[in-house]
Amino acid sequence: MSRWICVVAGGKNLERTADTRSQLVTPRYTVFLLLSRLVILYISLPYLLRNTAASNPFPLCQATMHPFPTTTPFSSPRESDEDTTAHSRLLPSLQTNAYSRLKVAEDSSYTYSYGPPGLAGLWHNYYAFLCAVFASIGGLSFGYDQGVIANVLVMEDFVGRWPITPLQKGALTAVLELGALIGALTFGVLADRYSRRHSIFIACVIFNIGALFQTFARTLADLFIGRAVGGIGVGALSMLSPLYISEISPPEVRGSLIALEQFSIVLGVVVGFWIGFFTRNIPGSASWRIPLGVQIGPGVLLAFGASFLLPASPRLLVLKGKYDEAEASLVKLRGRDDALTKIELLEMRVEAALISQSDSDSPKPGTQSELSAWRHLFSKKYRPRTLVGVLMMFFQQWSGINALLYYGPTLVKSIGLKGETISLIVSGGIGIVQFIAVGPAVIYIDRVGRKPLLRGGSSFMAASHLIIAVLVMQFQSDWSSHAMAAWTAVAAIYTFTFAYGVSFGPIGWVLPSEVFPLSMRGRGVALSTASNWSNNFFIGLVTPIIMEYSPAGTFLTFATACFVAYLWATYTVPETAGVTLEDMDRVFGGDAGREDRVRRRELEEEMGLHAVVMELARTSIDVFDQDPKNTNPDNCGNFTADDKNTTQSCSGGGLKRESRLQARNQSKSLTSKL
Repeated sequence: MSRWICVVAGGKNLERTADTRSQLVTPRYTVFLLLSRLVILYISLPYLLRNTAASNPFPLCQATMHPFPTTTPFSSPRESDEDTTAHSRLLPSLQTNAYSRLKVAEDSSYTYSYGPPGLAGLWHNYYAFLCAVFASIGGLSFGYDQGVIANVLVMEDFVGRWPITPLQKGALTAVLELGALIGALTFGVLADRYSRRHSIFIACVIFNIGALFQTFARTLADLFIGRAVGGIGVGALSMLSPLYISEISPPEVRGSLIALEQFSIVLGVVVGFWIGFFTRNIPGSASWRIPLGVQIGPGVLLAFGASFLLPASPRLLVLKGKYDEAEASLVKLRGRDDALTKIELLEMRVEAALISQSDSDSPKPGTQSELSAWRHLFSKKYRPRTLVGVLMMFFQQWSGINALLYYGPTLVKSIGLKGETISLIVSGGIGIVQFIAVGPAVIYIDRVGRKPLLRGGSSFMAASHLIIAVLVMQFQSDWSSHAMAAWTAVAAIYTFTFAYGVSFGPIGWVLPSEVFPLSMRGRGVALSTASNWSNNFFIGLVTPIIMEYSPAGTFLTFATACFVAYLWATYTVPETAGVTLEDMDRVFGGDAGREDRVRRRELEEEMGLHAVVMELARTSIDVFDQDPKNTNPDNCGNFTADDKNTTQSCSGGGLKRESRLQARNQSKSLTSKL
């Protein structure tokens, strides 16, 4: 038996100290919020107008909005307080809004959310959304390089200046992946020890140095050096951006916000490809120097944002013992200071205390301690999470997506389409289709869940590869007489791309960023991202050679990998949608974490987290009616907690004055603990 608690308010209750208020309200912050609201309003207004009147995302929370009391938060109630709105005024310091919900079960376990999932949730968490958009510029840099290199390698001036063999072509593409592998592994440690934002800034500087080498290259060696150095920055950003986004996101839209990384990657692919397409006929080296130089812009923009705009990760601040700064950052990200922010902050402190206890048993600081931390990822306790992160990236790459992006023109020519312009347009369409596909994934990834998208996506990807392989084997020797078969293969490529865009593309960045505990998250995400880049490196190196000898065999290989990915997603991957980062232990279960779960419960009791949750539950509900049909709000604004179990009801016109006084005093003592 469980119950939903919907505490309705008519405004925000921001009880902050003067110091906290000064940290939150600055001219820069105000301008940023104003711009963010205008951007999101422009994007989501049609959706909101179409759906708001039709249905409420949380039908149990349709009460009339009650204003806050004009008295101070814990002043004594007046005689006139005996009215039907008294219930909603009991815990002004623990107030939530109409979209918030807290679910408490009989065993005292609970879940909560700040608002609805999907597009409405992004609007509701607009500041976190804008921060995630800004942080995902790192993905834009990665995608831009993927998109632009396909055109650069076939430009007339580039080929005439530096004639390269298929092996050199593969090496020029793959050297970036090798640098990215180094960057991903290195910056995981820096992000854990120092700062997510500062690590992002350093990665941007390295990326821009590599971009400058590529733009002004005078020899082929300069180009190789630039791509290797730039790869270090790309690899670092590819793990830092999802890591940072996961730690600033509320649970109900965490998947959507992390999926913005893939959205930015695909946007970068599209922009990079078409910039190269339109500059390919410019005389001289400008045809390829211009598209290579454009990538400097996003790197500079992200470096500026990391230094001056993005808030610090509240979870990392708690881990470092900076509780006041963590609270200020969390309140700014959530746009509120109420029950749920206090619960989330206490969860972070519990997690940090667990990590501190674990670190006290670890070896002395130094190389031995660092190696021990990496080995810990493969211990029995964390091996399932590590395998989820590593295999997620493995299957993301072996789906064949980057082979299509890197060698799109070559692949299109292999299925019989003639003419440079036609092949470039068709392969450029691959990026556009993927860009279109990622949009629904961002909106629905938290509603539908991770597993259904992975299973459906891998099924369609395997079928698409199989169709292409059969067509290539059947008509490879005479495509000119079978134009319909050639265009059918192109349609299969687009089908594969769309399926990838709604499944393994975005979820490949989501799962590794959310399954690891706080102490292991930086290294865990780094290792998972290293899996991405190592497989990306290998595929980029061998794909030109394999395509030259057996195009059909290439597609059969990817079809097999997609089929294995379907089995893996069906039988191994856990569902993490809507689960808080601190509660991920429950998802993986097993006996390995039993000791941690016992310690966690003890710390929750010690730090008052359990008391806060139970107090909010008790003072938000007067009497529990066992009639499951009573799902309508009463005249106190209370609602059914669970449509199969209990309902909330109000006795008379509200709580008795003595009960309200008692609850008010209890909540005051609880708030002092926070």
